Amino acid sequence: MTSMTLAQASELAQSIKIEISKALIGQKQVVHETLIALIAGGNVLIEGVPGLGKTLLVRALANTFSGQFSRIQFTPDLMPADVTGHTLYDLKNSEFNLHKGPVFTHLLLADEINRAPAKTQSALLEVMQERQVTIEGEAHPVPLPFMTLATQNPLEQEGTYPLPEAQLDRFLLKIYINYPNEKEENLMVAAVTNHQTGDQLDLSRVNAVTSPKKIIEMQSLAAEIEADQSVIDYAVRITRATRDWQGLSIGAGPRGSISLIRTARAQAMLNQRKYITPDDIKNIALPVLRHRVALAPEMELEGYTTDQIIHSILEKIEAPRQ
Repeated sequence: MTSMTLAQASELAQSIKIEISKALIGQKQVVHETLIALIAGGNVLIEGVPGLGKTLLVRALANTFSGQFSRIQFTPDLMPADVTGHTLYDLKNSEFNLHKGPVFTHLLLADEINRAPAKTQSALLEVMQERQVTIEGEAHPVPLPFMTLATQNPLEQEGTYPLPEAQLDRFLLKIYINYPNEKEENLMVAAVTNHQTGDQLDLSRVNAVTSPKKIIEMQSLAAEIEADQSVIDYAVRITRATRDWQGLSIGAGPRGSISLIRTARAQAMLNQRKYITPDDIKNIALPVLRHRVALAPEMELEGYTTDQIIHSILEKIEAPRQ
């Protein structure tokens, strides 16, 4: 049981957003959805062209709670041990020493994750699910809170390896990061070119407003938000509808329903509510489900997107009366 109140948690979340906005101009929806994933204790897949501030977002978020941050640049020659770490034999002391990999951190940025082969990608599966890494048969827990934020580039398909379905399912949300609008881009250019040499990330204005311990308290508080059976039924009906909906070749599994409820709880907590509503489910359904379903080939040829199909499902599935 946490001593934090809903009002305190909501206020703290707003403070985190304000601090991030000092470094990352615009992208409010991206920041909001990333924060929801952190509060729900999940991992995030961010898709967008290079140069839109994905690294800046993760580093700014880490700064707000004095968290550790690691970045792995995924490449075709990256090995699983480069991600998790390895043991080395020390001749002097006649013992094996553990060299921890970059996954031992609070926020892990897996940059261009689809550039590494499946074997290396799967090195992340255990830590994303179980918050631990097994090296030489021994389990090592990672610091909490832990979150993987993986990025992939939609344009450069050459030399990429599609993410296995099992790994895609481990991501709580898939977030799209788009170009800023003209006003935001003007502000960004002015900020980045003002008294600054090179293009290093300026995070000096982002203050720590909380601690890892408080983030864990927020996660515990979100887990206590009530979910009425009628709202759970609604989430399950939406997920089950994806499995035989015309236009989709693959539907979402049970983890889709679970993720809808988990993220809806975080959303309710941010709105200072002790219970989730059907609107909480609707508002977060796209980033929760878009990577768990696949378009039928004929729909792809006609230029449809998974988001459009999910929209049509949300329109047809009747929400419970509140």
